[in-house]
Amino acid sequence: MNRTFVGQYRDSFTKAVTKNCIIIFICITINFINSVLIDTFRKNEIFFSKSRYILFIHMVINDMLHLILTTLIFIFSYVFYLLPVSMCTVFMLVIIFTTENTPLNLACMALECYIAICHPLHHIQVCTVKRTHVLLALIWIITFISGISDLFITLASSPIHFFYTEVFCLRINVFPSPTVEKKRDFSYIVLLFVVWFVIVYTYFKILFSAKTASKDIKKARNTIILHGFQVLMCMTIYATPALREMLIRLFPRSSSDIQFAVYISVQILPRSLSPIVYGIKDTTFRKHMKANLMCTLGSTVKNLSGEV
Repeated sequence: MNRTFVGQYRDSFTKAVTKNCIIIFICITINFINSVLIDTFRKNEIFFSKSRYILFIHMVINDMLHLILTTLIFIFSYVFYLLPVSMCTVFMLVIIFTTENTPLNLACMALECYIAICHPLHHIQVCTVKRTHVLLALIWIITFISGISDLFITLASSPIHFFYTEVFCLRINVFPSPTVEKKRDFSYIVLLFVVWFVIVYTYFKILFSAKTASKDIKKARNTIILHGFQVLMCMTIYATPALREMLIRLFPRSSSDIQFAVYISVQILPRSLSPIVYGIKDTTFRKHMKANLMCTLGSTVKNLSGEV
C-alpha cells in the first residue's frame, strides 16, 4: 500500500490516545485470560498427556504472541509513525508465522476430535504426546518456510540500502516485491483449501458416525463448527490488504479510522475466541480453571490477612 494513503490524515492527540488505550486494554484483557489458561494447563498434569489440550495451549501461546506484536506495531505507528525496515521485518516475520499457525492448528484440533469420536479405540495410539509435538514442529516448519521465503525474495529483489530506510510497518511495505504478493496469494489459497477440506471432512464424518447423536458426538460437532468459524474469521486477514486499500482510496480522510477498524476486526476478534472455545466451553478445563482461580484467590486473601 502506498504510504500516502496510510498517513496523509493523522488523528488528533485525543483521538490517538483513545484508540491506543482501547487497543492496550483489549490486549491486556485477552492476554490476562490466556495467561490464566496457560497457568491452569501448567498446574494440572492431566492436560500434559492429552493431545487436544497441548494443541489448544499452543494456540493460546501463539495468539498471545501475535497480539503482543501487533499491539506494539499499532502503538509504534502512532509514537514513531515510521520504523526501520530491519526492525519491522522481524516483527512481520513473527506475525506471519503466528497468523498462518492458527488455521493449521485448528485443522489439527479438528482431526484429533474426529479420531476421538470416530476411532476411539485407536485414539490413544494415534494421538500421542510425542506425535503431537512432532505435529506442532511440522506446523512451525511450514509457516517458517512460508514467511522466510518472503525475506529471501525481498533480499534478492531490493537494494541493500532498502533495509536501512524507514517505512510504515505493513507487510506490503516491508516485502514490496510483486513476486511476494503472488506467492502469498498462492500459499493462502493452498493453505485455506487444505484447512477447509479437513474441517468439512471431519465434521461430516462425525455427523454420520452414529445413527443416534450422543452427547459426546453433539459436543464434537459443535466444537468443529466453532473451529470452522475461527478459520472463517482468520480468513479475513487474507482479504485485508485489498479491502483496506480500497476503503482508504474511497475515504482518504478516514484512513486512520479504517486502519483501527481493520485491526480490531481482523487482528483482535479472531484471537478472542480461543478462551471461549476451550477455556469456558470445555468442562474439564473450566473445572480446573475455577479451582486454580479459587486457590489463587484464597492464597491472596490469606497473605493479605497475614499482613494485616
